[in-house]
Amino acid sequence: MKVGFFSPYLDTFGGGERYMLTLASYLAEKHDVEIFWGDSAIKAPLTRFLKIDLQKTKFVENIFGQSFLKKIRRTASYDLIFVLSDGSVPFSFAKKNILHFQVPFVFPKIDAKTKLNLIRYKYVVVNSHFTKKFIDKSFNVDSKVIYPPVDVQSLKPGKKEKLIISVGRFSQQQLHPKQQEVLIEVFKELYKDVPSWKLVLAGQSKKEDYKYIKNLKRSVKGYAIRILENIPYDELKVLYGRASIYWHATGFGEDEIRNPQKMEHFGISTVEAQAAGAVPVVIEKGGQKEIVEDKKNGRLWSTKTQLYEITKNLIETKGEMLRLSQRAVADSKRFSQEKFIKEYEKIILP
Repeated sequence: MKVGFFSPYLDTFGGGERYMLTLASYLAEKHDVEIFWGDSAIKAPLTRFLKIDLQKTKFVENIFGQSFLKKIRRTASYDLIFVLSDGSVPFSFAKKNILHFQVPFVFPKIDAKTKLNLIRYKYVVVNSHFTKKFIDKSFNVDSKVIYPPVDVQSLKPGKKEKLIISVGRFSQQQLHPKQQEVLIEVFKELYKDVPSWKLVLAGQSKKEDYKYIKNLKRSVKGYAIRILENIPYDELKVLYGRASIYWHATGFGEDEIRNPQKMEHFGISTVEAQAAGAVPVVIEKGGQKEIVEDKKNGRLWSTKTQLYEITKNLIETKGEMLRLSQRAVADSKRFSQEKFIKEYEKIILP
């Protein structure tokens, strides 16, 4: 089987790319897999950063950047083409096409060309029921939910410390900023009551994020708060294992219905934290509600006061912390890479 994969965001090394390339790597074991990206030099850093084996994949010219006639001719040579959408629907004449959305795009109306192109896609797949709600309405489709693959097998609880962590890119420019400044504000209040606890904020950053990070670092002076940029994934896994609590605030202060793109569309880092036994205390918005069941495998909050009170209560109630931690580890298995592959086998191999 000849298979093609395309993401317009490939050089961002994000969750969507991890999603797509995990599938590409698996299929490349038995099939001819090509990634539509002209610069093959990106292959090595993608492999290194995402920890995905791309050795058996081939990087070729982006066929979606060519003329219409060339697109017809070239796409027709593929048995399957998988497209990670940026909101657009590229034309493809492959035998089977899959369109994947990571973002809950809201479009009041789609044009005739998009409707026509959609006909060629056998499946529209989304990363969460939260995303599905908006994509189905925007594109008038019945999308299929296949949750992202999370490497839960390699994440293990370690010796727990008096440590809260949060993981997410340091940026105010991205589609859904992680609201690290909100977490810092709440921890400063919490620190007055539990001065033996620490907060670590970890995540990726780029040159354009320098000013934001500089302001964050200035604001944490005098507190037990560390900001760790661009740490290797192996170090992050150790950090997850040491942490007792995991915080997440993406979407705070935003309207979930009017601006769904500003929510966490799923929450891979929340699942990673669960797998390592860190109790998730995350905002009750977006895809987080599909991962965390309040008081069963973590806690949900809506206001800064709730985040403070829930966290303080957990710190003071070790039995509850342990119970939630154990359940979180067990429930994280719902989002394993193995389950992800099995779900895709159902729609690709028939």
